Amino acid sequence: MSLNVRTLNEEEFFYGHKACAGCGGSLAVRIALKVLGERSIAVLPAGCMSAVGFNFPQLCFGNNAIISTFAGTASMLTGIEAGLRAKGETGYHAVGFAGDGGTADIGIQALSGAIDRNDDILYICYDNEAYMNTGIQKSSLTPFGARTTTTPAGKNIRGNLRPKKNMFEIVAAHGIPYAATASIGYLNDFIAKVEKASKIHGTKYIHIIAPCPTGWGIATDETVEVARQVVDCGLWYLAEYENGEFTLTHQPKQLSDPADYLKRQARFRHLTEEDIELIRQSRDLKWESIRKTYKNIQEEKRP
Repeated sequence: MSLNVRTLNEEEFFYGHKACAGCGGSLAVRIALKVLGERSIAVLPAGCMSAVGFNFPQLCFGNNAIISTFAGTASMLTGIEAGLRAKGETGYHAVGFAGDGGTADIGIQALSGAIDRNDDILYICYDNEAYMNTGIQKSSLTPFGARTTTTPAGKNIRGNLRPKKNMFEIVAAHGIPYAATASIGYLNDFIAKVEKASKIHGTKYIHIIAPCPTGWGIATDETVEVARQVVDCGLWYLAEYENGEFTLTHQPKQLSDPADYLKRQARFRHLTEEDIELIRQSRDLKWESIRKTYKNIQEEKRP
């Protein structure tokens, strides 16, 4: 029987942490570890989850966990997996949890190397779209128009001027055995992908959107709703890459207006109608590409 939120392990492996109220990243870590179980070894670089999960004398992990260097999440996972294999250990999972900066910026070299070696590890990026625990600075996964402390919004500058890097497609371009996108707004989808990844040999990558109420400027009880809304309006999509093919795992019947998603967040409230229209057009172009790719895959599968 496939796991879902009703059949998930009741034991907790990440609890008592000091994360901000409504933290999306902590929910992603909690749920993933409940899927993987006690025979998982977690690696976390400098970032929100290491800052809130390792508070001396408390350790907020029920399984083995260790802090890595900021750039070394994937390389430390490589060493852990190789060491356990050398000892003849079986039935374990070496899993990394890194933020957007620790993945798309500082950690991308080590991740690329691990994929190239096809190390048997699972790498999960919890993406809150900025360097949140050091003061809400821009990362390469910060979306266009977002206000951060290093991309301020004023009369002449409209927040971040660069588009969000597509780590999912970058990782897929390596020919990785399995990659997926997820959102804490669709937990059953995330649970299914973690469970699937745990049964695949080689390098696996899951990129999950995890809103940060502090950095995004939303209420603490809106995290899951906003994480669902970003998918429904098409600014994030749920997909898998496996065996050289991209597949959508959720397709909204009709994309909602991204303006509603953007305007509820303080980091986007400076945007003009022209700015929002640019975002809308960019979304439409991306979805045109997604639909073409999905259609081609379906045609190839026909007898």
